[in-house]
Amino acid sequence: MTLIVHHLNNSRSQRILWLLEEIGRPYEIRYHKRHAETNLAPPSLTALHPLGKSPMIEDDGRMIIESGAIVEHICAHHGGEQFVPERGTDDYIRHLELMHFAEGSAMTPILLNLYVGRLEEAGAPLMPRINEQLTSHFDFMESELSSSGHFMGDKLGAADFMLSFPAEVAIAQGRSETHPKLATFVKWLQARPAYQRGLEKGGEYSFAAG
Repeated sequence: MTLIVHHLNNSRSQRILWLLEEIGRPYEIRYHKRHAETNLAPPSLTALHPLGKSPMIEDDGRMIIESGAIVEHICAHHGGEQFVPERGTDDYIRHLELMHFAEGSAMTPILLNLYVGRLEEAGAPLMPRINEQLTSHFDFMESELSSSGHFMGDKLGAADFMLSFPAEVAIAQGRSETHPKLATFVKWLQARPAYQRGLEKGGEYSFAAG
């Protein structure tokens, strides 16, 4: 059964490659390239799904969208069960909170910062509020990292994969000194052999350490 990852360069789909490499699950990559000037995803993604976003995966012909759903699906059906706490436990509830926080909350100020920043002076009145929200969300992530360096317990979990991208954004924004636990987390994950293998296969990714 072939598992296909529709991968967009320099995007959140990089964490899906990392997850699959950690599991050791064979997969194929279908590459999609951003427009050089607009940085928008190409029509090849819209041809697959009306939203035209990445990541998307195909599993036995079934197209699955949304990072959280993809991570949950891979963990449940492709050997990543160890990354998800037992259902019915407090840890599982916290797992759900962090999985949904990654896209439902953390990405909102990140994307607002990206899009409003392109407006330059026209967007300036909104930037103080956006920066406040960025700091608030990164502060929360900093507080949620345990002494082991993980978001859930003392080992690698699904929440770590999901929150890797917001954490990488925080460090790319120069927040290493104000958020040292996030900086350590990013340094740790980017040094993992599985992450490096995914990076080599995925290609261009500006949030990886130079």
